[in-house]
Amino acid sequence: MTTAALDHRAGRRCHNALNSLHSTHYFSPDLGREVGAAGITNPRAVNFAVRAAALGPVGAGAVTAAFYNYKHELVAEHVPAVWQTASPEQVLAARARAVDATLRRLLGEDAVASAEMGEAARLALRAAEACGRGARPLYSAHADLAVPEEPHLAFWHAATLLREHRGDGHLAVLMSAGLDGLEALVTHTATGKGLAPKWVFTTRGWSPEDWDATVARLRDRGLLDAAGELTEQGVALREEIERETDRLDRAPYELLGVEGVARLTELGSGFARTALAAGAFPADLIGKR
Repeated sequence: MTTAALDHRAGRRCHNALNSLHSTHYFSPDLGREVGAAGITNPRAVNFAVRAAALGPVGAGAVTAAFYNYKHELVAEHVPAVWQTASPEQVLAARARAVDATLRRLLGEDAVASAEMGEAARLALRAAEACGRGARPLYSAHADLAVPEEPHLAFWHAATLLREHRGDGHLAVLMSAGLDGLEALVTHTATGKGLAPKWVFTTRGWSPEDWDATVARLRDRGLLDAAGELTEQGVALREEIERETDRLDRAPYELLGVEGVARLTELGSGFARTALAAGAFPADLIGKR
């Protein structure tokens, strides 16, 4: 299978579809129920626990470093104390149950049991074979987990591997671009594709004052204008960040090849659209306001 004609944006499009499906569980009532049964009931603690559990019972510093755009003081409120309530192994088991329930509810039993789901799992797992562990802590930790037997959970697991692989590389690019965690969030939101500020305040621990101070810094650097919109320089920087992220993330999609990437994108996009239509995400999650 030739890879010569694979456009760098093809991997990005495929990732976006798979990441959408991966992310559904973060907003699912099933997650709160399953992790809550293990004793973790604070929504912020749930978020830290389920994503960091693959790393083991790590402290706040490791989570802040790996997650990048969360305020450290918020992380330290819940980590490592959360591991005294439930072990990483218990959290991972609860997460798996929540993902199973979420996908069945959003996609329907027919889709979960479909041949297309099995095909998507095989393609995504094949792509993940080319992921590299170096300097990618969240990917590498998840790669140590066993692949689930059921196709819909195997697909979600592979989507998680591809998501964290790209994400770890993306953080290296943000650092190289001179954007700290909140600066990355503010500039992404300014593109119209990032979290709305209210969700940054709710989930990442930053305050409106933190946001305003960051906007002022970015304005001084020429990346934002007086209205808080990206300047020409800011647009160019965000585009370069995505291109460099594509470059660092090219191996899985080159392995899969043009036809494989196109098919995985088609399948993943179809499942993601179904989940979105079923109300997987809050209506006000993305946007500038």
